[in-house]
Amino acid sequence: MFKILKYSFYDLMRSRWSYVYFIFYLALGFMLLFLNNDLSKAVITLMNVIIVLVPLIATIFGVMYFYNSREFTQLLLAQPLKRTQIFLGQYFGVAGSLCLSLVLGLGIPFVFYGLFKSSAIWDFGLLLVTGGFLTLIFTALSFNIALSNANKIKGFGYAVLLWLFLAVIYDGLFLLSLILFEAYPLDNFSLAGTLLNPIDLSRTLILLKLDISALLGYTGAVFKQFFGTEAGLLISLGVLLLWTGLPIWWLTRQARRKDF
Repeated sequence: MFKILKYSFYDLMRSRWSYVYFIFYLALGFMLLFLNNDLSKAVITLMNVIIVLVPLIATIFGVMYFYNSREFTQLLLAQPLKRTQIFLGQYFGVAGSLCLSLVLGLGIPFVFYGLFKSSAIWDFGLLLVTGGFLTLIFTALSFNIALSNANKIKGFGYAVLLWLFLAVIYDGLFLLSLILFEAYPLDNFSLAGTLLNPIDLSRTLILLKLDISALLGYTGAVFKQFFGTEAGLLISLGVLLLWTGLPIWWLTRQARRKDF
């Protein structure tokens, strides 16, 4: 598995799109810090970009890499190698290269502007952790979709639709349900709705870490009471791990059963 991971990782690192992804975050970080020397405000702006862009890039990269390397994958399947090793190696190679581009692209400008001397280092660290989780989650989801659909157009369509649902449509349905049932106690419902969407969960964790939950009103107070505690933080990270682990498990299950 590690040889396949290494090959996939270096293959993507040689791709110009990986450099575009890296340079985009590098330029974005320097631009934000040049316009505003307050690291905390820069983290807030980056959160709005990362929460939406990272899942989209991970989804597109995952589907695109899977379909482009399908012939090579079939060649590997003819060798005495376990299917799970092949697909897990490719998955971790793609996800690892995307995480590295994200961490280096944002880390270099923030370190250059004195991140280690600022109290915002923990906020920035949480931003990178949630960005890494979103990369792992949506790369795994995209691999599952591509593995389930031999047709490239359907695969790309389903993957983009999944991202659109979790990033945009889910929030609209969630807010609509809160408005329709406002006469009922919705504390547990709002917490459960947030945990069921990794994008919303990541956004909530960063907002609470930045201590601006007051902007969320009553819902922010409920979130602060739960997510603001050490137990709430551990539960949230555990849910993100679960969101990461379940698609990976399903990927290995599909790989073993699929007829190539």
